[in-house]
Amino acid sequence: MNKSELVASIAESANTTKVAAEQALNVVLNNMVKAMKDGEKVSLLGFGTFSVVERVKKKGRNPQTGQDIVIPAHNVVKFKPGKSLYGRVQ
Repeated sequence: MNKSELVASIAESANTTKVAAEQALNVVLNNMVKAMKDGEKVSLLGFGTFSVVERVKKKGRNPQTGQDIVIPAHNVVKFKPGKSLYGRVQ
């Protein structure tokens, strides 16, 4: 499912327009990003927790040239699914 399909599904479930559903989804996603940028975890009860973790600098290899490279430290989003999510998708 992509974003437009999700928006259509939300609009149908909430009996609203696609425009309103997309605006609501964008507000939720933007607030999640803002919270994670501020170092907060985003916990959705029954779904899971999103958090930001820092990956340390490490050595790597360019697969095309075989040349050694340094991969700089960077932040990545981590998702830990909630227990009830496992039961819902099986």
